[in-house]
Amino acid sequence: MIKFSKEEAKSRIKNFFFKVEDKSSKDVKKIKRLAMKNNLQLKEKRKLFCKKCLAPYKNPKIRIKNRIKNITCEYCKHTSRWKIK
Repeated sequence: MIKFSKEEAKSRIKNFFFKVEDKSSKDVKKIKRLAMKNNLQLKEKRKLFCKKCLAPYKNPKIRIKNRIKNITCEYCKHTSRWKIK
């Protein structure tokens, strides 16, 4: 992997998540690795793909109950749970 400066890495991550639905899980893995290598946080962008299979959400099943958002991945059927503030 090519060495990027912190600013270049931020811009690459921002451009990547602009159209994340068209990407594959391998692309998400590369961007995650780039963020970890440059000590950058993905913050709210983490919620755009599955934690387990790293596939971007295209048509996930979303349930909200007791201020907890449950998102079920359509590929691996893994349920991610996020608190709603």
